[in-house]
Amino acid sequence: WELYDQLAELENVNDAVIAPESSARVTSLLSDLDARCEQFLLPVAQTGSTWRTLELLLGTDRQGRSIFLRAVYSIRVAIMVGLVTGVMAVLIGTLTGLAAGYFGGVVDGLITWLYSTFASIPSIVLLIVLAFMFAGGDLDQFINSYTGNLLRTLVGGRLDETLIPVYISFAITYWIGPCRVIRGETLKIKELEYVQAAVVMGYGRTRILLRHVLPNVTHLMLISFSLLFIGAIKSEVILSYLGLGVQNGPSWGLMISQSSQEVMKGFFWQIGTATAFMFVLVLAFNILTDALQDVFDPKHV
Repeated sequence: WELYDQLAELENVNDAVIAPESSARVTSLLSDLDARCEQFLLPVAQTGSTWRTLELLLGTDRQGRSIFLRAVYSIRVAIMVGLVTGVMAVLIGTLTGLAAGYFGGVVDGLITWLYSTFASIPSIVLLIVLAFMFAGGDLDQFINSYTGNLLRTLVGGRLDETLIPVYISFAITYWIGPCRVIRGETLKIKELEYVQAAVVMGYGRTRILLRHVLPNVTHLMLISFSLLFIGAIKSEVILSYLGLGVQNGPSWGLMISQSSQEVMKGFFWQIGTATAFMFVLVLAFNILTDALQDVFDPKHV
């Protein structure tokens, strides 16, 4: 392109023939440019040809990016969101559910009021509000002003340029389900004979919770994680489609959003690929969830 720009400065390349002092320079530039262009036409190796065929397997978007590779790399983002969200939400829900179910009283009333308040708000609305709270960098400036740019140092930029707002928004929203389930199971377990025997023998509450109650709710934690994994993936696609989820990098939601103009013109490769990949991943974890329920939950038929 540098050679092309040098030749483009001449109004008419043929004028160089009339001016002998420019003829040699122009001829040299044209020969060099012709040689460079021929390199693009050289046959590639078999490995390169196979890789290029794979890249173009499902076509390209309007910017010339491989749809297949974008969909494949979006799997990483979806799994990261589902994994981190599932772990955080299950941990929060398990701790609060155990505390509410076992201690009761004020603790139970406070936690019940808290998750009832969150549950009264539609989940998608709550997700949008929480994700929008991190947009624009205002929250970053507020935190950095009081911490001496500590957040910028740890994150390496703004929060809305990472997946951290997505993780926090999903964890705050999705802890309610595990908390309810584990609270109900804890209320039942603490009345069983072996727990009552441990109380009579003088064991502390922490020991009873960790040794007798927690192992008996592990199967609910695993099932809740698999369900939250699926929900987080679908919600991430919705938020990214609305422009509040993944900002930098590939995402099925971004692919669907960017394919709107293509769909109007009859090109369905990008939206079809993103939908197909999401369908396969969600279906796989639905099957896994059913298998986990069959193995760990004796009440599930």
